Amino acid sequence: MASHASALKAHRQGLKNREHNRQFRSRLRTALKNVRTAIAGNDLPGARSALKQTISLIDRMASKGIIHRNAAGRYKSRLSTRLAARS
Repeated sequence: MASHASALKAHRQGLKNREHNRQFRSRLRTALKNVRTAIAGNDLPGARSALKQTISLIDRMASKGIIHRNAAGRYKSRLSTRLAARS
C-alpha cells in the first residue's frame, strides 16, 4: 500500500474514477440492450427514440475517454444498421 500523501490521494482518486466509469459502462450496456430489444420486438418508433438517446450517451462516453472513439463508432454503426434492416 502507498505511504506518501500524494500516492494515497492518487489511490483515492483512482477508486472514485473507477466507480464513475463503471456506472457509465453499466448505463451504456442497459441502453444498448433497450435499443436491441425494441428492434427485435418491431417497436420501430421506440427503437428510434432509444437509439437517439443511446447515441448521445455513446458520444458523451467517447468524448470523456471512457470508451474508445472507434468503439463508439462501431456501436453506433451496428445499431443503426440493425434498425435500418428492420425499417
